[in-house]
Amino acid sequence: MVKSNVGDMPPEAMRKEIFHALVAAQDQEMSVPQSRRWIAERYNVSEEQVRLIESEGLDAQWPPL
Repeated sequence: MVKSNVGDMPPEAMRKEIFHALVAAQDQEMSVPQSRRWIAERYNVSEEQVRLIESEGLDAQWPPL
């Protein structure tokens, strides 16, 4: 079952791992919506959490940026 509580975010190390996987998926020419769904399922988080992690990673310039 996928989590839906945005307030229950994973720890920073896991958020960075999720961000890295998201960037890698998009680099492999997966569409943004498709990559968000795939990552949400893979890491058992909601798509909203993936969007928040994506935004956090972009703002903080997390690798692999």
